[in-house]
Amino acid sequence: MKVTINRGACIDCGVCYADCPDVFEEDNADSTSQIVEAYRIGGDPAVGQVPDALAKCVRSAADGCPVEAIRVEE
Repeated sequence: MKVTINRGACIDCGVCYADCPDVFEEDNADSTSQIVEAYRIGGDPAVGQVPDALAKCVRSAADGCPVEAIRVEE
């Protein structure tokens, strides 16, 4: 599944990396959420390809984001 973070909309609440730390983490440079390096597409911290085994936690993180900054595509 493809996951995209609108980092401009991210308010760094930490919900995504609390719900799904295997996929999301805080970017120390600007305190916004990013995709962990292992799942990034082309090195882009805002776009990732995530294995189906992590689908449940990715959806939980997206559903929990208060500003709806995470988009999930099957």
